[in-house]
Amino acid sequence: MKQIDHNGNFEYFALNGEVEVGVPAKFNVSQNYPNPFNPVTKIDFDLPLDSKVNISLYDITGREVKSLVNESRTAGYHTVQFNASDLSSGIYFYRIMTKSSAKDFVMTKKMAVIK
Repeated sequence: MKQIDHNGNFEYFALNGEVEVGVPAKFNVSQNYPNPFNPVTKIDFDLPLDSKVNISLYDITGREVKSLVNESRTAGYHTVQFNASDLSSGIYFYRIMTKSSAKDFVMTKKMAVIK
């Protein structure tokens, strides 16, 4: 690995072995990025347990517009890419709902589509 300082000095470091990334400690869903977007965005979410995951998209009136994910996922860090080319400009909400043997999780976030 090469570390470069702000003044241009650099130093090499030898890494000993593999870097292991464990599973997250808690459920989490990040704000979509970019937001606002046209037409593609991504949503990152973390699962501490193997879970059945459902991510649905709703319009401003609360009507379900699209299902982004509806499947079982293993514990870890996940990303969903979403293409909104068939949607009109406006404010939408996405809700993630997970079901696992130990705990359920629900969170809703807002996104903006600008065309």
